[in-house]
Amino acid sequence: VQLQASGGGLVQAGGSLRLSCAASGPTFRRYIMGWFRQVPGKEREFVAAITRSGGNTNYADSVKGRFTISRDNDKNTLYLQMSSLKPEDTAVYYCAASAYWGVTTSPQYNYWGQGTQVTVSS
Repeated sequence: VQLQASGGGLVQAGGSLRLSCAASGPTFRRYIMGWFRQVPGKEREFVAAITRSGGNTNYADSVKGRFTISRDNDKNTLYLQMSSLKPEDTAVYYCAASAYWGVTTSPQYNYWGQGTQVTVSS
């Protein structure tokens, strides 16, 4: 599956953004989907994941209650709604696909999008 993330940008603290990840091919619904983020000099960090049907989600503690992951299997698209954004949310955000649920490290995700920059100003 090929993935392309979009929707990043510059936003003030407290604001909102919605990221999208468009997937090519008919296999999107077969994958667990996740969002990760990375800042220069740090490892890629798990943000959120969603099951194949969208019925279950998992979040990093740092974004719980502020971010919402969702997917539309008919549109082959993954979303990340981000609210109450903080300067520490500034990062490049990546969407990724995995065959396994419950994994939160990047080596366990097989397919990656190119990343979209999110910058939150204070």
